[in-house]
Amino acid sequence: MNIKRTKAIARKEFIHILRDSKSLFASIFIPVMLLVLFGWALNLDVDRIETVICDFDNSPKSRELVSRISKSRFFNVVDYPASMKEAEEHIMYGRAAIMMCVPAGFEKRLANGESPAIGVDIDGSDANRATIGLGYLSNMISIFSNELLNEKMTAAGMKKIEPPLEMRQIVWFNPELESKNYIVPGLIAVIMTVISAMITSLTIAREWERGTMEQLISTPVRGRELIIGKLIPYVTIGYIDVFISVIMGILLFKVPFHGSYLTLFIMGSIFLVGAMSFGILISIAGKSQLIANQLSLLTAFLPAILLSGFAFTIENMPIILQIMSQFFPATYFVKILKNIFLKGVGFEILFYDMAMLSIYCLVLFVLANKKFKKRLE
Repeated sequence: MNIKRTKAIARKEFIHILRDSKSLFASIFIPVMLLVLFGWALNLDVDRIETVICDFDNSPKSRELVSRISKSRFFNVVDYPASMKEAEEHIMYGRAAIMMCVPAGFEKRLANGESPAIGVDIDGSDANRATIGLGYLSNMISIFSNELLNEKMTAAGMKKIEPPLEMRQIVWFNPELESKNYIVPGLIAVIMTVISAMITSLTIAREWERGTMEQLISTPVRGRELIIGKLIPYVTIGYIDVFISVIMGILLFKVPFHGSYLTLFIMGSIFLVGAMSFGILISIAGKSQLIANQLSLLTAFLPAILLSGFAFTIENMPIILQIMSQFFPATYFVKILKNIFLKGVGFEILFYDMAMLSIYCLVLFVLANKKFKKRLE
């Protein structure tokens, strides 16, 4: 491989990119815009669940229970209906996901040693939100019930009942269990997968459409020199995109970064070369920029979203999809970024993912080179 010829191709591509200010702006602005939009929109933290509470007893004990639920950050009590019909209308029209009803005679039945049932209805059309809310509510009612039991025992001169088992939990890497802390790193990986394939998928196709490929073919430039020369400017843009995205994740979304920037740089380099080699392969396969762009969206965007482990846990997928997910670079880069951001791990932990990305990178570069040679023939 001739370095001078490779540098000449890279210089030519740099000049073209700098002259095409709109494409350059889009290459940098689109990842930022996507990160901001998806970063704010994709929030898996379930709180402030719309709730209606019917207190048909209106006694000190029932009001205490209602007050606790109303003050909890997990519930947003939108109304205190006076009848079941009004409460059911809130569920029917989607104004509330949970309806809780404290029965009449609640305090009196407690005083008589009975166990009054508290009615809880949930809107199953949003099963995830309602089920999580039901868990929160069940826990709060259980705590309140235990307190009432201990009050009775104390009043009777008996010793309070201590639970026979106690769970002491420690949450590693994400103590607050905030969804943004693992969504944003995965989102950066997905966005870079799509953008890398898109911006490089047009580069060879553009040469064919403009008729300049014949001029390049007539020169002594070899296929691999052309591919590497065209990759260099776009990998540079990719570095800028990754840098901006990481800084935004840390400063804008307050995602903790516990890893090494050197590790991130090396892993990002391998990933960018592989993802952009895939874009070059698409560009060679389709001589039209339109076809190349559509192919890049179809083959990069959908797998990055659906099969990378970003949106859906890979272990929960059917076995055939689990196998397919191993053939996409986003699967490994999502895992790498989460580990670097949250766990701060090094190469000894990331070795397998780095090796798979390296193999992916090498295979795609070889395929792009062979495809380019066949296309020239």
